Amino acid sequence: MNPEDLATRGAVRVRAALSQDQVEAFEAALSGVRTDQAGIRLAGDAALGALLSGTSVPARLATEAAGHPAFPVRAILFDKGSENNWGLGWHQDRTIAVKARHEVDGFGPWSIKGGLQHVAPPFEVLQGMITLRLHLDAVDEDNAPLLVLPGSHRMGRLSEADVKIVAEQTPSAVCLADRGDIWVYSTPIVHASKPATKPSRRRVLQVDYAHAALPGGLEWLDV
Repeated sequence: MNPEDLATRGAVRVRAALSQDQVEAFEAALSGVRTDQAGIRLAGDAALGALLSGTSVPARLATEAAGHPAFPVRAILFDKGSENNWGLGWHQDRTIAVKARHEVDGFGPWSIKGGLQHVAPPFEVLQGMITLRLHLDAVDEDNAPLLVLPGSHRMGRLSEADVKIVAEQTPSAVCLADRGDIWVYSTPIVHASKPATKPSRRRVLQVDYAHAALPGGLEWLDV
């Protein structure tokens, strides 16, 4: 992975980052997860946490990208197929998952997503984070690849109106992947996903990494 490309474009593909055995280990860890929602938020899974922490491939990539030792703070499984074929418009990820609510200046509004406590942090927190997308299935042009706007991670926090303008003015990039590939993103990058035109199963484990503690008694939820 080239950190300079990540800093400039905001998204880098790492081909064959996971071996077949490693992909199967993730599949085993996720085998009991319900897949009837657009995104399944995961927490409190020791087996999954072990696969994402320490000296694991994802943790090493996140650490390289962040420039500091990084640890997983949120995981979401996207399991898209013919019976679960959603789309998502252009947006920035704006919230983080925490263990409990504590009122801290600059943090808010608060929300509950998937039964977990979330809050919108100061933008500087998001800028310091790295997001990985671990591909358990191949993703081609027809199977709803993620779309990103290169360089949009450097534009700061964007309003919905500004996101629309940026999307109209910035050529998008298509994030194709093979099984075992990992895409590394700057967390604030503007991204979207259309419904698959020829849907087949497309499982992606999205994991946010951070490298610093939160202030005022707030704690990352972890995985």
